[in-house]
Amino acid sequence: MRTPEETFHAMLDGARRLQNGDRSWIDKLAEFYAEDADVRHPMAPLGDVPLHGRESLRRHFAAAGRSGLAGVRVEDVRVHRTADPEVVIGEFTYRGDPDWEAPCIVVFRIRDGLIVESRDYVDHLGLARATNTIEALCAALVNP
Repeated sequence: MRTPEETFHAMLDGARRLQNGDRSWIDKLAEFYAEDADVRHPMAPLGDVPLHGRESLRRHFAAAGRSGLAGVRVEDVRVHRTADPEVVIGEFTYRGDPDWEAPCIVVFRIRDGLIVESRDYVDHLGLARATNTIEALCAALVNP
């Protein structure tokens, strides 16, 4: 069984591979999560839409794999342990060409090697710039 730190690193590597076009990671990424996992994106510009359960996450990863971030790199990776042995905080930055970045922080609760809760704090504007969807995001903010 993986430690929480190992789970974070494996998850991050899989996410990078998916963003770079390896769609075989859709199912593999979903398998990092417990059947009843609870994932939130509290800073999402259009509001947090919780993801509940592995199947919801599988659909999320399938959509994320179509976002067009080929060439994305994961840099500045740090893992912080907490007083709670199930909880780790991971910091990293997605980077790509031409010259964009999106800093991220995730808080994982990992039990028996599976992610049971996740709070993902992502630079959504940075990702919108990277995927050339900033105009669509602005339009959605103005006309909900």
